[in-house]
Amino acid sequence: MNTLVFATNNLHKLEEIRHILCGKIRIRSLDDIRCREDIPETADTLEGNALMKAHYIKDHFGFDCFADDTGLEVEALNQAPGVYSARYAGNTYDPEANMRKLLQEMQGIKNRKARFRTVIALILDSSEYLFEGIINGTIIEEEKGTGGFGYDPLFVPDGYTQTFAELGNELKNTISHRALAGEKLAAFISNHSHKQ
Repeated sequence: MNTLVFATNNLHKLEEIRHILCGKIRIRSLDDIRCREDIPETADTLEGNALMKAHYIKDHFGFDCFADDTGLEVEALNQAPGVYSARYAGNTYDPEANMRKLLQEMQGIKNRKARFRTVIALILDSSEYLFEGIINGTIIEEEKGTGGFGYDPLFVPDGYTQTFAELGNELKNTISHRALAGEKLAAFISNHSHKQ
């Protein structure tokens, strides 16, 4: 089984990706490779940030790796918060403040359509590849549920009546944006290793 480093300091994401790719790819964390640095994410696109993080690990540690960046894109807010989703309410990552700001921005707006978009950047044998996962849904008017993380308590995926925070990790990890991008990554790795 292929082993890849997942370039993230977000333990929620690490757990989620390990669950999604279980039995397909062995995941090493930044902790496993003793990377303690805060990897820069200063690009203005999800693709740019994901590639920046993956290249950082490849350049400094030499491992084949992948990184993701995820944004919540709200139609009525011109796709904001987008690439700034994690720090929407300020420079520190504060999910509660981010959700409060989002609800404030959306007061009185009828169009509640939104989507989560994940981009995974893979660096394998010095080549780079991108995989995208998108799930469409709606932003509700108050937080519901205690599971998940980030904006999950406000996001109801299309075809469901509950938020990501209410659906539970088992279901979320089969339908989410990160699951869709992760499946594409796993399929690519599987094909790639069979060809060698």
